[in-house]
Amino acid sequence: MKLRYLLLLCLPLTALAAEDTIITESTSTSDVTTTTKLESPPPSAITPTMNISNSDLCTVGVAGAVQTQILGISMGTTVRDMNCEKLKNAKTLYDMGMKVAAVSIMCQDERVFDAMMNAGTPCPYQGLIGDDAKAAWSANSQDTPEEILIEEEMDEKQKQTLMGVGSIFALLALLLI
Repeated sequence: MKLRYLLLLCLPLTALAAEDTIITESTSTSDVTTTTKLESPPPSAITPTMNISNSDLCTVGVAGAVQTQILGISMGTTVRDMNCEKLKNAKTLYDMGMKVAAVSIMCQDERVFDAMMNAGTPCPYQGLIGDDAKAAWSANSQDTPEEILIEEEMDEKQKQTLMGVGSIFALLALLLI
């Protein structure tokens, strides 16, 4: 009897399962057309990086780049800062207890020399200080920093830098013509 009840219970379930059949139909058509156009980027002259991150160096990085449609040029160099070197040398000498030598280095600048004379404390002259130095400076006025600065000539590196910059501008002028 139990078997009959079990069959009766299962029959309606199978009938229900047969009625719930799902049928799907899918039709799709697709036309995809892709066109890719590759263009190269314009040429570019990249400026060389002058990484001078150490603040204890007395150099300055100078770099530049120029790009035309045909030619690109980039260059860079470092330039010594003579005033920075003078200040560092004077500070180092002062820190070592060489105060007169530190003042002598600072007196190589015309502005400092004039300020020291105007203050009544002349710059040292060949080991002489005070009134003796003032008398020596008066007797040897050709040795003042003003005279020394006039006689300074451009060093070789500055000449080479100017020649390089001039040739770049000449080349660019030629390209523009």
